Amino acid sequence: MNILAHAYLAGSDEDLIIGNFIADFIKGNPAQPHHGLSEGVQRGVWLHRGIDTYTDTHPIVEELRQVIRPRCRKYAGVAIDVFLDHFLAVHFTEVAGLALTQFAQSFYRLIERSTEQLPAGAHRMAGYMIGQDWLTSYQTLEGIDRSLRGIARRTTFPSNLDTAVADLRTHYSIFDAGFRRFFPQLQQYVASQRA
Repeated sequence: MNILAHAYLAGSDEDLIIGNFIADFIKGNPAQPHHGLSEGVQRGVWLHRGIDTYTDTHPIVEELRQVIRPRCRKYAGVAIDVFLDHFLAVHFTEVAGLALTQFAQSFYRLIERSTEQLPAGAHRMAGYMIGQDWLTSYQTLEGIDRSLRGIARRTTFPSNLDTAVADLRTHYSIFDAGFRRFFPQLQQYVASQRA
């Protein structure tokens, strides 16, 4: 899953939210003293990793990857993560019971208040994310296209992520149905992990 899903699935615990947000920038064991993370933020990092593993190994997500694999090959999972964030953004009020703009602003304020806890890479990304309002932009195909193009610029090998939105347009109903089948299962998994 991508930024929006991780932020939403962390719930209301601020440490879990921060840990989820910075997890991709934490290498190895988050409890290592050199990371300087509180126990709550460490739990957020572990939750993020659990969400990624659950998502990456789920058969519904594998079905969706097969749709885009001819275009994106080994980066198909990256595209699906972004696509799933799109459908969460589109259905956010239905899923979360509040407007995406309200959630996004609350999340951005927390990140801005917590800059001292962010690794350098996460701090840089946060500036772009907030300045360009990434979470709200995920509602549109243009926003998803912009996100995928940005990721494509940072990949080591050719990814075709910069053209992946074409497959999202073509197979929109397949991806939407996949999201609707998968996301409730992911929510149940996260609830079991947070309990």
